[in-house]
Amino acid sequence: MNKYDEFIGEAVEETVKLGDMCRECDLKILLGNEDDDITFKSVLVNRPGLLFAGFEDYFGQSRVQVVGNAEYYYLETLDDNGRTKALNRLYDQKIPCVIYTRGIMPSNLEMEIASKHGIPILMSQMTTTWLMHEVSNYLDNLLAPTEMVHGSLLDINGVGVLLTGSSGLGKSETAIELINRGHRIIADDAVIVRRVRNQLVGKAPDRIKDFIEVRGLGIIDIRSMYGVGAVLESEYIDLVIHLDKISNLEEYDRLGSKDITCEILGVALPQINVPVLAGRNVAVIVEVATRNYRLKQLGCNALDELKKRTNLE
Repeated sequence: MNKYDEFIGEAVEETVKLGDMCRECDLKILLGNEDDDITFKSVLVNRPGLLFAGFEDYFGQSRVQVVGNAEYYYLETLDDNGRTKALNRLYDQKIPCVIYTRGIMPSNLEMEIASKHGIPILMSQMTTTWLMHEVSNYLDNLLAPTEMVHGSLLDINGVGVLLTGSSGLGKSETAIELINRGHRIIADDAVIVRRVRNQLVGKAPDRIKDFIEVRGLGIIDIRSMYGVGAVLESEYIDLVIHLDKISNLEEYDRLGSKDITCEILGVALPQINVPVLAGRNVAVIVEVATRNYRLKQLGCNALDELKKRTNLE
């Protein structure tokens, strides 16, 4: 096993149907059945050229193996005995599958050896580089660490905002108001958060996707009521806005000088705490907070500008 595989979390694994993987990555099954289970343990993809040549150290056996022009034509330079040994070195490793790129058809010998070891063989019309990119993205999402978070996830002016807070504070009502103001919702009440390459991506559980529960009204179908433009399948999470019920506004940082973070799946996100009080339009405050966050990302900080004007620095 490659030590780098261990470092990135080799213990994580996921089993899917071979046919589902092929549909996601635009692959054709040459050996195997659509209903066969295939287990992935690594997000990395490997080209087995060095293994074919006899160098077996540091081989990542848990990785998907990709055979392109270089590997295929190298095997063609070998005699039957050398080719058989090279292929056995690969298939003895109990790899998840082998994908041939550029529409390359494996030889009968390759099919026989793969069949003997029970390893699926797939084919893609893509170039090797592009195929590896597509499969890596698929595995990134499949094996990403996941956590269920209570809250609402919206796209506000291109910023992924996760609204959190105790039940009954009006997160869903705030989300409805933001949708009315032209923003888009991804999930309400429950958000499936995945960490993909140190970024957090949120989506709704399939069973409650497009629905919002509003106390007094019941279940609202956002897609049917507002149209497909009001919903998104998924979104990167950039900012957490935490709604908090409190009676004394003096307890809050009035100048916004404190940087607060919220950690989800080991990723620290900037967090803004917004007190919920009678008479406050929380949706407008959330929208303004998001715009202000965007300005800070662009290097415009209102507090710094105020300090300059008042010579407080």
